[in-house]
Amino acid sequence: MIKIDWDEFKFFKSYNKKSDNFENLLDFLKSYYKMTSPKEMFATMREDDTAQLMLNKRELHSLEDLEKYLYKDFNVK
Repeated sequence: MIKIDWDEFKFFKSYNKKSDNFENLLDFLKSYYKMTSPKEMFATMREDDTAQLMLNKRELHSLEDLEKYLYKDFNVK
């Protein structure tokens, strides 16, 4: 399992324009670790105390919750 490098995250965040740290973390996981799978992202975040706090704050307790969050802008009518 990948451990999140919070020092690299701080550097990454300084160049990212998003104000939400959770959104920055998602972008960081995609960019720095080349993660494309929500399953891999969720597993990585569940293993890290700080990232787990971010998930809990947004009430994302399962992979399905994270997928809904990630794809919230893709509304199917």
